[in-house]
Amino acid sequence: IVTFVDVPGFLPGVNQEHGGIIRHGSKLLFAYAEATVPKLTVITRKAYGGAYDVMSSKHLRGDSNYAWPTAQIAVMGAKGATEILHRGASDIDAKQAEYEEVFCNPLPAARRGFVDDVIQPSETRRILIEDLELLKDKELENPWRKHSNIAL
Repeated sequence: IVTFVDVPGFLPGVNQEHGGIIRHGSKLLFAYAEATVPKLTVITRKAYGGAYDVMSSKHLRGDSNYAWPTAQIAVMGAKGATEILHRGASDIDAKQAEYEEVFCNPLPAARRGFVDDVIQPSETRRILIEDLELLKDKELENPWRKHSNIAL
């Protein structure tokens, strides 16, 4: 499974909840968690919050996770984060610019091991082919259980 990620998060709200965002998100989470085939992920732009975790992250046994230099991996976007962290501050724009400089790039995630490497977009095809070659004989078994427990 090759996943290209550009997901600004799950949109919270009553309409989305009635539309089944939690149910559909849990099905996607279950599918990635139970997959035993090679899982490669490339984060191209935004990867925020729980939506990032669901999209074949390292937390779901992703084999290789890469990010382009334009990737932003965080709990939420810079605007929302600075509004929460610096509520009532007079220089909110300066704080947002500082937050973007420090956190709105893939390097903090790479330092923590959530991303294997930061790659140039032009290198993506070659790297994915090499990884697929390396993982072609991958064998992974999930623990035995009589029935899986998909969230419906």
